[in-house]
Amino acid sequence: MTEHNPEEVLARFEELSVLESEFEDAELELIRKSTALHAPLYKKRAALISKIPHFWALVFEQAPPEIDNFIQPSDSKLFAECLQTFDVTRFEIDDPKGSPRSFSFKFGFSDNQYFEDKVLEKKFWYRRSLDGWQGLVSEPVNIHWKKGQDLTDGLTSAAYKLHQAKQKLAEPANGDAKTKETDLPEYKALAAKIEESEETSNSFFAFFSYISSWKSVSAEESEKASKLEADRLEKKKRGEKVEDDEPVDEPEYDWQETEVFPSGDELATIIAEDIWPSAIKYYSHAHEADDEDLSDIDVEDMDEDEDDSDDEIDIRGLVGKGKAKASSDSPPPKKQRKA
Repeated sequence: MTEHNPEEVLARFEELSVLESEFEDAELELIRKSTALHAPLYKKRAALISKIPHFWALVFEQAPPEIDNFIQPSDSKLFAECLQTFDVTRFEIDDPKGSPRSFSFKFGFSDNQYFEDKVLEKKFWYRRSLDGWQGLVSEPVNIHWKKGQDLTDGLTSAAYKLHQAKQKLAEPANGDAKTKETDLPEYKALAAKIEESEETSNSFFAFFSYISSWKSVSAEESEKASKLEADRLEKKKRGEKVEDDEPVDEPEYDWQETEVFPSGDELATIIAEDIWPSAIKYYSHAHEADDEDLSDIDVEDMDEDEDDSDDEIDIRGLVGKGKAKASSDSPPPKKQRKA
């Protein structure tokens, strides 16, 4: 059995670390090039689908289970009635201090009974923390719900209020204050509301409250952590010994206690990397499924359904296909997805 010199093994390990960083750089360059190549195509697609009613409602209806599981019937109804546009941008693609992995969602809505906002924008920053964690972080979006129409039962509002309170606590004038985040009344209120909602299914719109799957990471911390990592990498390339980082204190409390949508980063990634580039495919699947449904419907029955459902909400019915019977108070039926 061949014996290996520990120092040689360590040297090979360091070389692998350098190679891993080179793979990382290549992946980032691929994102930049892909974004540039697709930009004119997305612009052309936007012009075409602007003439197709309810395009994005049908796309999200056809979403894979990882997304569909978070879209409640009430969300589908809102999408069917009000969702007009959807857009994804890589807003840090040319920012040397940012990351090509950062992206922004913009949902455009018509006037509706649910909220005052015409556009809901959710930004995700890809950041690195001093403890070595990397991932997507965000900030709660303040949705201006109309009275009695909040599909999240107050979760988005409570998350936004806590975010505002924490920002105020972090201001220089309050830097020496003894108040901790967990002492904030907004923290306790949100934690209690999350605990109350654990037995129910959260609306897709709770997604707008997502902050982080680990902890919030500021731009300043991310820049510092990235610089430290770059310095370590340069030393490895020169064959110098790199000392282990000093341990960084973990959050003093359970971050998930006030995270409204713990899987927000996973959901955002699927939307950005699957739903957004493959929207035409999902829209086509909706029509293929409609054609199959219609082949099993008797013409007379279909005519009766159409006469009886003038006031019904059905995503497929809104584009002129597959009317489905339901009471006027019922949510839109979810279409069965092809196996």
